[in-house]
Amino acid sequence: MDEEKSAIAMTSRDRELLIPVAESAIDESSSKPSSSSSSSHHSGRETFYKVVRSWASKKFMTGCVILFPLAITFYVTWWFIRFVDGFFSPIYAHLGINIFGLGFVTSITFIFVVGVFMSSWLGASVLGLGEWFIKRMPFVRHIYNASKQISSAISSDQNSQAFKEVAIIRHPRIGEYAFGFITSAVVLQSYSGEEELCCVYVPTNHLYIGDIFLVHTKDVIRPNLSVREGIEIVVSGGMSMPQILSTINSEIVP
Repeated sequence: MDEEKSAIAMTSRDRELLIPVAESAIDESSSKPSSSSSSSHHSGRETFYKVVRSWASKKFMTGCVILFPLAITFYVTWWFIRFVDGFFSPIYAHLGINIFGLGFVTSITFIFVVGVFMSSWLGASVLGLGEWFIKRMPFVRHIYNASKQISSAISSDQNSQAFKEVAIIRHPRIGEYAFGFITSAVVLQSYSGEEELCCVYVPTNHLYIGDIFLVHTKDVIRPNLSVREGIEIVVSGGMSMPQILSTINSEIVP
């Protein structure tokens, strides 16, 4: 009897020890799916936030890229209108006429009339007389000469001081090219004969600072670009360069 009682007591004690273990195993097995589901939910939420942030940043940058040139264009245009309008608007304000834009229209009309007048023989004579006085002034003549050379370079009139053509020359090494403008032609005389050279101006700082190269006529590559297009390419730092350039030269000497 004593042995049976001790055996029963041991089995009951073992059951009591096994029951918490089983319950803890059940608790662990039940907590694993909940923790895995919460971690998957958290990772999915982070992925969603990353996708939203990436989409929003891309759209914001697209808006900036589109609006930035428009804003700059409108700002410069507005500044130019106000600047030109300021020449004659004080006169109208003194007369009691306050109409915005009237000074701008008057300035544009005045510039057009000056252009028509200076194209005539009388206007050219008056301009020559004015330049004669300006060139006698010590400091003013340098400013006038520099500004006149720049304005004549970008002028549509192909006179002796303007850029003749857009040119591409091989510089500074083989396989590298420089973008410039043909300004004049030079005949180099030597014992072996005469050699025709082109004076090519290569801008290094927008348009008013650059280098001058004397290049053989056959070594000058002439692309199908106008002078205005060439100036736009230089001012934009090459960003307005067309993807494909074709040359006017029928044959290019390597």
